[in-house]
Amino acid sequence: MNNGETPGEKRLKLTMLMEQNKNNFTKSEHKLHRYILEHFEEVLYKSLTEISSECKLGEATILRFCRKLGLKGYQDFKFALAQELSSLQKSNNDETYIDKIKGNMGQSIEDTYELLDADILQQAIDEISHSNDVIVYGISSSGIAGLDMKSRLMRIGKNIEVVTDSHNQVIRSCSVTNETVIIAISLTGSTKDIVDAVEEAKKNHATVVAITNYVKSPLTKYSDLVLLSSAKENPLDSGSLVSKVSQLFVIDLLCTGIAMTQYERAQQNKELIAGAISSKLY
Repeated sequence: MNNGETPGEKRLKLTMLMEQNKNNFTKSEHKLHRYILEHFEEVLYKSLTEISSECKLGEATILRFCRKLGLKGYQDFKFALAQELSSLQKSNNDETYIDKIKGNMGQSIEDTYELLDADILQQAIDEISHSNDVIVYGISSSGIAGLDMKSRLMRIGKNIEVVTDSHNQVIRSCSVTNETVIIAISLTGSTKDIVDAVEEAKKNHATVVAITNYVKSPLTKYSDLVLLSSAKENPLDSGSLVSKVSQLFVIDLLCTGIAMTQYERAQQNKELIAGAISSKLY
């Protein structure tokens, strides 16, 4: 790899890089290389833990493979892959961006619906409903989804706390108990700050409900209940509305379920709030 190349030029040559380095691959790395070529587009939407499980290789082997290509790690590899796929799709796609976004949003909700486990959803609803210490952890766009959940639940008289600062998440985790329910929102399930905070909370026996895109991820290792969303997001689309739509769909199901378990109280609070904010309108 020439030192004069820009990061963009390096990433656009990912397939070539693998081809050029394959003579130096170990037996395990050859297995991983074949898997990537056979599942080129799918790899973009898989976590490190999922790739490790499907290839029956250690995560350290995958990270060494990425570094052998001159990349910092798995996330850098996915970014390079996203760049290469983007350049290919740009020349082969006649669909307008309007049609594409519309289709992706609809597909995101449909796929999330298919992944939904009604029993786990009900367990999560029950845990949140019966706890007086409910905390939501989310960073960046996942934090925005958490704030939306807080707004929804406040309207039915259920108070929750939303923590979007990574340091405060760890601090808050030190004061939780076995009566605390933490809702951890992370699309990838690999956001280190969220995982660190949840790991700390589990030491204090809190119940953790994860809203994530991956059934196998660092976050799910520390989660009691996992609610799967489905949004195909590559590193170039991070924070897109399509991703938030899938999270908000799951949150809507939770909030609606909680309102149904506390129907009379929820209705009373809605009426009180409607009266209180009516003066804010002209």
